[in-house]
Amino acid sequence: MSPFLQTAIEAAQAAQKVIQRYYRQEIPVELKADQSPVTIADVETEKTIKGIITGAFPAHGFFGEETGHSTGSAPYTWLIDPIDGTKSFVRHYPFFSTQIALMHTRELVMGVSSAPEFEEIAYAEKGLGAYLDDKPIRVSQVEDFAAATLSLGNIKTLAGSDRWEALGSLVRQVNRTRGYGDFYHYHLLASGRIDLVVESDVNILDIAALAVIVREAGGVFTDLDGRELTLETTSVLAAATPALHARALDLLKGS
Repeated sequence: MSPFLQTAIEAAQAAQKVIQRYYRQEIPVELKADQSPVTIADVETEKTIKGIITGAFPAHGFFGEETGHSTGSAPYTWLIDPIDGTKSFVRHYPFFSTQIALMHTRELVMGVSSAPEFEEIAYAEKGLGAYLDDKPIRVSQVEDFAAATLSLGNIKTLAGSDRWEALGSLVRQVNRTRGYGDFYHYHLLASGRIDLVVESDVNILDIAALAVIVREAGGVFTDLDGRELTLETTSVLAAATPALHARALDLLKGS
């Protein structure tokens, strides 16, 4: 385990303590310009994470959901969402997580996804495999829609797009469809319990760490056009196997 991953796990564990302190309280909720909620828990959690990371790597850049983007002198940037799923958090619904990823130049190389109320943590480093609660995980070997379980998340944009009919076709062809959402369907995908995820209306801070985890577990993770992730990515097509990903991509791009 590299110093990068050790630091990220330490930061996630510290974040969990802050989050759980606030979770069962009634705390004020403010709305950002985009009408998404933010609380003192989000801000304090990000400050805690940032303090640990910048203390260990002061020359690195930092891109946080609440504190914004600062450029360091090193070719590394940390991507942080302190509470991914604040809407769930404020309604006392446990599908929220802390997302910590590391990007070297433009490549995602490390990710930690911590789910405080599930008391589980997934992590991965490029070339070193993926783990859930310190146990190695792998995706399934499902290659056909007929055997696949699909999970959908944040599909508002898709519902208003020319992909909607194609998505309906995909739903008709797969074995099962669920909407686990947020971090959870990626943890399930990486550990072989579901096979395909389609999601829109995301940003890179939501998915950067999860992309590393899914890929290191043997899966494929792109946007809905099959492109590599960037800071501007807003959609996801993730699959257990290249064959399953290719079939879904062909269907969704053909709409």
